[in-house]
Amino acid sequence: MKKEDPNLLQEHIKKAKQGNQASFNYLLDTYWNEVYYFQLKKTHNEYEAEDITIQSFSRAFDKINTFKEDYNFKTWLIQISKNLHIDLLRKKNASIHSKTTTQVDETVYKIIDDNPTPEDKLITEQNLAQLLLYIKQLKPPYQKVINLRYFQELSYKEIAEHLDESINNVKVKLLRAKKLLSEIITTAKKKD
Repeated sequence: MKKEDPNLLQEHIKKAKQGNQASFNYLLDTYWNEVYYFQLKKTHNEYEAEDITIQSFSRAFDKINTFKEDYNFKTWLIQISKNLHIDLLRKKNASIHSKTTTQVDETVYKIIDDNPTPEDKLITEQNLAQLLLYIKQLKPPYQKVINLRYFQELSYKEIAEHLDESINNVKVKLLRAKKLLSEIITTAKKKD
């Protein structure tokens, strides 16, 4: 992980509290690997670790206004992730397959999504056939969310209903999918 600049981090946290899309992207990019590898050590399962990581960011972004700046953001994020993992274990042990009892009120949290990100611009510059080849390199859950959002043009709410997930999980999954797709495109362009 890159060494984080505390002032830049505080600025992004402040902007994220105001709904700034770029700041959510910054926080996701900065801490994704740490939360993911923390969960991978706990679960020993790539898909489960990725799913809990998505839920962790979803929960953190939903609760970003409760974060107090005197605390370490990474520690706060890891604690959320730990709690989600414990919840998952309890559910497995109890063999309950119902929705989480801590499901967030989806109207509380809105990511402002009106400005195209650098990833959006890079993706839209690709020709369709080439773009589809790049998308095929993503893991199936990311392929699906990209397809639903950009090819079927569904809203976050429609995607959430289609996937039976919370809107926040869909938003985080889409942020992550766009980031991975942008990395695939950039790597391919370097090879050309």
